[in-house]
Amino acid sequence: MDHLFIINPAAGKKDSTEALERLLERLPFPRKIVHTAREGDARRMTEAAAALGKPIRIYACGGDGTLNEVVNGAAGHDFLAVTNVPMGTGNDFLKLFGPNYRSIFSNLEALAAGPQAAFDLMDCNGKLGLDVICAGVDARIAAGVHKYKRLKGVSGRWAYLLSLAEQVLVRGICRPMTVSMGTDRWTQEPTAILCICNGRHYGGGFMPVADAMPDDGVLDVLRVGKVSLPTFARLAGQYAKGLYWKYPALIRAYHGQEVSFSAREPITVVVDGEIMRDTTFTVRLSEKKVNFFYPAGASYAPCV
Repeated sequence: MDHLFIINPAAGKKDSTEALERLLERLPFPRKIVHTAREGDARRMTEAAAALGKPIRIYACGGDGTLNEVVNGAAGHDFLAVTNVPMGTGNDFLKLFGPNYRSIFSNLEALAAGPQAAFDLMDCNGKLGLDVICAGVDARIAAGVHKYKRLKGVSGRWAYLLSLAEQVLVRGICRPMTVSMGTDRWTQEPTAILCICNGRHYGGGFMPVADAMPDDGVLDVLRVGKVSLPTFARLAGQYAKGLYWKYPALIRAYHGQEVSFSAREPITVVVDGEIMRDTTFTVRLSEKKVNFFYPAGASYAPCV
């Protein structure tokens, strides 16, 4: 078994790459180490590994964006397996494995020898996602964070708060959107949140569907329609805890294989942290899967 470490030096803290490379030097097995320099490199490196046609374990060393690129390159190749070495600020997908995910997935020897499982993937207009796709005010807030983080002296927390204020207080929570999920259809009706889950966590602290599983062949979809600012503020904490089922009049749930949505103006969609914009989207369960490996003893089953 070959081992390929794809390191994103731009992820996480400034010294995280040096710390990881010190750990890699002590590994008792052969490995190849490459570094990304620009967007798309991790996917291209994974596709080059796939072209070799032999079993390889690929370590996405970075955040959710790095993992997403590796997943898109590895999808559908049974002889490849991927994982995520947490170097990002969020690493939301790994939260499936519990609150100690950082220490668990930083034990590289245990990770290298661990089991693997075939995980489902979401196809969003041709881009594959492993964790969560959002297309409401939460997506617009996430997209705005990138804009504010480019400002000198603005930290990640302040970038989030500035984007939150802009989208919620200035631009408004809802947008007219046509949404079809199962037998339900809304035509150009105000929509606050549309969230499609294969994993369980996104946005740093949100777990909208607490029992979502990445290998059950089901997409868990939540739609929040028109809500006032006070209702939105009251609902946000409950939504973040996965308690959507307590509010059937406000949050409509669907568990299936496909959802589509459109609008007259471009919709901001975030796929595992990666931003897309278009007027029409279809998200479906992909025919492709990806093998994901993790340390023995770790579990991605929901906490009861």
